[in-house]
Amino acid sequence: MGTFGAVSIVIALIIVTAIAVCLLLQRDTNAQYDLPLGKVFFAGTDSKTRVANAKALKGIYKQIRITDKPSASQPLKGRIDRVRSLMDTIRSHVLLASKCSPTDADGVPAEWVIAPDADPNRRLLYIHGGGFVAGSPTSHRVITSKLSEITNCAVLAIDYRLSPEHKREACIEDCRTAYDWVLANGPQGSSTATAIYVAGDSAGGNLTLSLLAWARDTQRRAPNAAVALSPVTDMRMVNPSIKANLNTDIMLKPIAKKVAKIPRWLMLSAGAFVAPYNTKDPEISPLLGKLHDLPPTLIQASDAEILLDDGRRYANKAQAAGSIATLQIWSGMPHVWQMFHPELCAAQEAFDEIQTFIARYP
Repeated sequence: MGTFGAVSIVIALIIVTAIAVCLLLQRDTNAQYDLPLGKVFFAGTDSKTRVANAKALKGIYKQIRITDKPSASQPLKGRIDRVRSLMDTIRSHVLLASKCSPTDADGVPAEWVIAPDADPNRRLLYIHGGGFVAGSPTSHRVITSKLSEITNCAVLAIDYRLSPEHKREACIEDCRTAYDWVLANGPQGSSTATAIYVAGDSAGGNLTLSLLAWARDTQRRAPNAAVALSPVTDMRMVNPSIKANLNTDIMLKPIAKKVAKIPRWLMLSAGAFVAPYNTKDPEISPLLGKLHDLPPTLIQASDAEILLDDGRRYANKAQAAGSIATLQIWSGMPHVWQMFHPELCAAQEAFDEIQTFIARYP
């Protein structure tokens, strides 16, 4: 065999190997958790409520379009600062029933959010969303105040460290520190919690679910129950709804469009070399971990958002592993629509479901 023939064989083997690797990377082993689809809620049971809900949505979408326009020529830090400022102020006009007061959770900045008559020994750790780069206890007071009302808990909302100033692991560490602290400390000082819950939205939903597995694996006291609103469960960003809901997710459409252009095999392979953290690590992507022996968990998502399948797959996999997981899906809602209480009747419906769920696990 000549030199040319040998080289041709080597090249052919390399090509075949590359194709095999690409096909292997494209295998979606989590597709088995796409079913069942989950219970779907349609906001409003009468025409008057549906009309009011549609009007509220129109106003919300208009507000999002107006505010979500950072200049492309602006430095990255400036754009991040703008997003953070917008998140902290966009819902600041909503009147709150709860009292908010700053505290220190063993070095993690936080605030207590306490509704009238809430039991200080019943506690809920809340982990805000914001793509790991934005959000704060201030930005999510509409949610934390309502949670304190409906659960009769003192809510500890933490201000965990954000990217890019800090490594991705920093927010995980802060959540763990705060969880240990809130078990033993309440708004009135040192005391053991009689009941403990964890909740979070979007990125905070990711951190919530990661925290549940850590508490189990370290033999810590488990939460009575947990709630994840539109959680990110797979940081590889490969679930089908990322592309399927590309045009219906008004909140996350900008980032979704960029992700959707990247071939799945390239996303998976590049993630291992480019990402500043391992997207396959269950601490980063809770869906990829073992989901047995977890506390009862409620997941709420919208059928219009790109993270729909993140929530669906997590709930179905947890159920298959023997854990109690409930998936609820609202039709046509924006990402983390609970934030738009009281304008959206769907937000009140979601909180009603959370109240019923938490009440099962006192």
